[in-house]
Amino acid sequence: MAALPVLALLLLAASGGPGAAGQKRKEMVLSEKVSQLMEWASKRSVIRMNGDKFRRLVKAPPRNYSVIVMFTALQPHRQCVVCKQADEEYQILANSWRYSSAFTNKIFFAMVDFDEGSDVFQMLNMNSAPTFINFPAKGKPKRGDTYELQVRGFAAEQLARWVADRTDVSIRVIRPPNYAGPLMLGLLLAVIGGLVYLRGSNLDFLYNKTGWAFAALCFVLAMTSGQMWNHIRGPPYAHKNPHTGQVNYIHGSSQAQFVAETHIVLLFNGGVTLGMVLLHEAATSDMDVGKRKIMCIAGIGLVVVFFSWLLSVFRSKYHGYPYRFV
Repeated sequence: MAALPVLALLLLAASGGPGAAGQKRKEMVLSEKVSQLMEWASKRSVIRMNGDKFRRLVKAPPRNYSVIVMFTALQPHRQCVVCKQADEEYQILANSWRYSSAFTNKIFFAMVDFDEGSDVFQMLNMNSAPTFINFPAKGKPKRGDTYELQVRGFAAEQLARWVADRTDVSIRVIRPPNYAGPLMLGLLLAVIGGLVYLRGSNLDFLYNKTGWAFAALCFVLAMTSGQMWNHIRGPPYAHKNPHTGQVNYIHGSSQAQFVAETHIVLLFNGGVTLGMVLLHEAATSDMDVGKRKIMCIAGIGLVVVFFSWLLSVFRSKYHGYPYRFV
């Protein structure tokens, strides 16, 4: 009978002990999780998750892979326009990863919709969407693992830089072909060709200073209002507070802006410019004095009102700015 405990100890030692058995179980669980994620990723670049899948594949150990999760609210009754725009960019990023040499089992892209995983939102104390969080392979998410959407925008290129910074996986964003640009260029060339054909040898309209000045002015106003920044960063059109329902068209930080803010600034700059043009015409035109006075008063009014609104926008973004016009 005394030989039985000795035999048991020998068998336990031969198998590597309880620690080795636990390690094998972890490796088996991890292998199953990675295989499951790879199978889903092969069918759809962004894996949709509910509460159970999130807790099992993202939160619960073991895990040797990172998961980029987009928390969103895409159902129509949620009326989250920004969520739909961010989802399009997120899909472009995930597809670029899926169909490139960067595809690896060290990172996965997932999505949790509020209507499919409201318990996950509650578990993470999350009350806004869309939100991007990186769940690293080791440890819990740190501050930098939450994407600064309001500052960086949700363009796929910006998301790719953030992913590379957090996971060391570089993804070259490949956008689907967009034929809108070539079509618009072709339409413009067709219009110009049609005008040249109709006007024949009379090409005086090409030397029209007013036309060229107006075109140049429109270009300058568009660039100074921040259109290029929007094109690079891809910010949301506006922000709706999920608690109060209030829509903000002006971003509260000097480091970011909304698309609607660009349109507002463009309108204000245009109003100031129109006022200056009226003042110039009032001073140099050959019209009668009465009309020139009206133009002068209208020009002064436009400059005062629209420049004052421009300053108010500036003050709302640069808090503590001491100057104002009216």
